[in-house]
Amino acid sequence: MKDRKLIGYWLLFGAFLVICMVILGGYTRLSHSGLSMVTWKPITGVIPPLNASEWEAEFERYKGSPEYIKRNYNFTIEEFKKIYWPEFFHRLLGRLVGLVFLLPFLFFLVTKKIKERRLITDLIVIFLLGGLQGLVGWYMVKSGLVEDPNVSHYRLAIHLSLALILYSFILWVYLKNNHGENRGGGDSKMLLSTMRMLLAFTVVQIIYGAFVAGLKAGLYYPTWPMMGSHLLPPEAGVAVAQEGISSFFETASLVQFMHRWIAAFIFGISIWLYYKSRKLTLFDIHKKIIAAVLMLVGIQFTLGVLTLLYHVPLALALLHQIVGVAFLSTIILGLFFFREKPVIAQGAS
Repeated sequence: MKDRKLIGYWLLFGAFLVICMVILGGYTRLSHSGLSMVTWKPITGVIPPLNASEWEAEFERYKGSPEYIKRNYNFTIEEFKKIYWPEFFHRLLGRLVGLVFLLPFLFFLVTKKIKERRLITDLIVIFLLGGLQGLVGWYMVKSGLVEDPNVSHYRLAIHLSLALILYSFILWVYLKNNHGENRGGGDSKMLLSTMRMLLAFTVVQIIYGAFVAGLKAGLYYPTWPMMGSHLLPPEAGVAVAQEGISSFFETASLVQFMHRWIAAFIFGISIWLYYKSRKLTLFDIHKKIIAAVLMLVGIQFTLGVLTLLYHVPLALALLHQIVGVAFLSTIILGLFFFREKPVIAQGAS
C-alpha cells in the first residue's frame, strides 16, 4: 500500500509538471518567444549562453531566421534575451519532465516496487509519449523557421493535443493505480455516455483552440455574441466558395466562429447533464464531478468571451488555458468514476 501511494504521488507530480509545460508553452507563444531558439540540441541545449560572446553567437543565429528578418529586424541583443529565456525554460522543463519519469521509474523497477506488468507497460507508454512530445515540439518550431515566421497551426494543434493526451493518460494511470477499488456505482450509464460526448467535443474544441492561437484568430471580431453585426463573419460565404471545407480550418474568422459555438454546445451539454443528474440516485463522488463540470465550463466560457472582448490579454488567455485543463481533468475523473453500471438503492448517497 505504501509503494502504491508513493507511485501515485510520483504520477501526480509528473502530471503537474506536464501542465506547467502546457502553461509555459502558452506563455511562450503569447509572448512571441517560441521562435527565438533556432537550433535543437537535446543534450547540450540545457546550458544557456554564459557570456557576451556566446550571447552574440546565439543572436547571430537568430538573425538568420525569418522572424528576425521580417519582424524583429530592429531588435537589440537585450530584447532578444527577453524572448530567448521563456523558450529556453520551456525546453528545459521538458527535459526535466523526462528525468522525473525516467529516474524514479528505473528506481521502482530495480527495487521491485512496481510489480504489475500492466503498470510497467503504462509507464513505458508515458515515457514514450513524453519523448514524442519533444520531437513534435521541434517539428512545430521548424515550420516557423523556413519562410513564414509563424508556426503551422496544424503542428501547434498536434503539439498541444499530444501534451494533453500525455497529461490525461498520466492522470488515468494514477486513478487506476490508486483508486481502482473506489469507482462509482449508481445510475451511471447515462452519465458515462454524456461524459464520452463531452470528451469528444472537448477534444475538437482543444484542436480549434490551437487553431485560434496559431492563426491569431482571437484578434478578429472582438464582439459577443455577434461577429461585428453578423452571426457569421461576412467573409464566410466567399471563403467557403473558394476554399471549400478547408476554410473551416484555415480561415481565421471561421475558425473563431467554430471555437465560439463548439464552446456554447459544450456548455449546453453540461447544463443538460446537471439537470438530468438531479433526477438520479447518485454517490457523492458523482454529484461533485457533475457540479465541477458545470462550474468549470461556466468559468471557461466566461473567460473565453472576456479574452475575446479584451483582445487576448496575456493573463486572461493563460487563465483560459488553465481552466480548460481543469475542465478536461474533471471529464477524465467522470469517465473513470462513472464506469460502474450497478444501480444503487433509492435514497442512497
